[in-house]
Amino acid sequence: MATTAFPTRDDFAAMLDESLGGADGGFEGRVVKGTVTAIENDLAVIDIGLKSEGRVPLREFAMPGQKADINVGDEVEVYVDRVENANGETMLSRDRARREAAWDRLEEEFNKEARVEGVIFGRVKGGFTVDLGGAVAFLPGSQVDIRPVRDVGPLMDLPQPFQILKMDRRRGNIVVSRRAILEETRAEQRSGLILNLEEGQIIEGAVKNITDYGAFVDLGGIDGLLHVTDMSYKRVNHPSEVINIGDTVRVQIIRINRDTQRISLGMKQLESDPWEGVAAKYPVGAKLSGVVTNITDYGAFVELEAGIEGLVHVSEMSWVKKNVHPGKIVSTSQEVDVIVLEVDSDKRRISLGLKQAQSNPWGAFADDHPVGSVVEGEVKNATEFGLFVGLPGDVDGMVHMSDIAWGISGEEALHLHRKGEAVQVVVLDVDVEKERISLGIKQLEKGAPAVGGGTAAAGSVKKNDVITVTVLEVRDNGLEVQAGDDGATGFIKRADLGRDRDEQRAERYQVGQKFDAMVIGFDRSKKPNFSVKAMQIAEEKQAVAQYGSSDSGASLGDILGEALKAGKKD
Repeated sequence: MATTAFPTRDDFAAMLDESLGGADGGFEGRVVKGTVTAIENDLAVIDIGLKSEGRVPLREFAMPGQKADINVGDEVEVYVDRVENANGETMLSRDRARREAAWDRLEEEFNKEARVEGVIFGRVKGGFTVDLGGAVAFLPGSQVDIRPVRDVGPLMDLPQPFQILKMDRRRGNIVVSRRAILEETRAEQRSGLILNLEEGQIIEGAVKNITDYGAFVDLGGIDGLLHVTDMSYKRVNHPSEVINIGDTVRVQIIRINRDTQRISLGMKQLESDPWEGVAAKYPVGAKLSGVVTNITDYGAFVELEAGIEGLVHVSEMSWVKKNVHPGKIVSTSQEVDVIVLEVDSDKRRISLGLKQAQSNPWGAFADDHPVGSVVEGEVKNATEFGLFVGLPGDVDGMVHMSDIAWGISGEEALHLHRKGEAVQVVVLDVDVEKERISLGIKQLEKGAPAVGGGTAAAGSVKKNDVITVTVLEVRDNGLEVQAGDDGATGFIKRADLGRDRDEQRAERYQVGQKFDAMVIGFDRSKKPNFSVKAMQIAEEKQAVAQYGSSDSGASLGDILGEALKAGKKD
């Protein structure tokens, strides 16, 4: 008799698996369709054809910020996490179903570079989270809008289009941009609006933003730049001096770049140009009054009238203050008198002179102190070639080192005077055009040649004159002598003391001794040079010419003897 075998627990499990199509019936990890059989509180009961139903929170059937639109009998897609949990219930997820479906759809849209709709529903570090119909994407803060947005609140929980920048399904990463959509829309709008605009057109707009270099004006969906230099003909330091955000302004379209869609605007173009006829209005040489508006390292700008400014270059600011910053001569808002030096209407430039509106101290000094005048000043500075002396009228003159003292030059002469010392000087020359005054100190010494004419000048002591001189000093190389009792001092070189070598010894003379000598020339300071030798040669030539020639047989002694006899008879 055959024995009947009863199925074991394992056999029942195997039969159950077989009836379900496998260990999990092929349901787990899949998206399947089910029917809503009931709604209990905040859960939807869904039957997917298994022995038990599953429950899904109603919030998974709604977009962020919205209510779930689901009713009993509706057919929905859900994701099967597990066929049966410990309580014998089927574990379902609407979010997972939507996510899987969303990824499939988004990948297709991404490949087509199409826009997708989503909702911003949360904040994370560096940006925001966006629900793209089940898939969560990251929206960087820089991609929210074209310009930085302070408050994103109004954009939250609001369905709107996005552009997918990057997506990685394996890692579950999606990056989207709202800014790309706005820029694309804006570009389309700008292209349409810019077709209706023309250069030279006058239009009104609202000031949207102000920067250091200008203002952006909304022309009705497209922005134009109003540069600070085109706001007014007068100087504008900052756009806020002329306009404010929110102001409605009337502007003219200066330029349109249709490739870059940039529009340049101007306000001053609607005003009359103050530079028209400026050359006739401000002729060269005219003296005007203006206000200092700006100071730079190279000069100062002076406003002559609204919209008309001229530049006073640093070299034209002062007659006497050289290498000084313009800010130490004039100040902003100061009213000054200027002279028009040059006008260039094409380049809109006017060159002005500040010092020309004042008396020239160099010319005034020349009028008050002619050559030969004695004046007192203070030693300002010593250089390698002379001393600078401060003179009346706030001008400086220079004493060349060769004009400091007789017989001394170079550093030895420079060391005779120190900075700050009061000295008397004589005016040797004044060049008003070059602003130079040449001075002398040694010319004031007793017996020195006069400057500009006098007893020892070219008018009384002339070349080839024979003058009685007095020895002032005996030196190894010659004699320091004085013409007459109170005349010019001069010098006789050793070689000029006589024709014969024995006569050329300076030690033969004594201080106070008088003798005749001939003027043979002057040095650069007009000090005469004397020569006994030249006088002897001249006397010999005169005697030969008058009383005979040595070639006729007469001796030099006979000729000179005749000359002496003739002199006694006279």
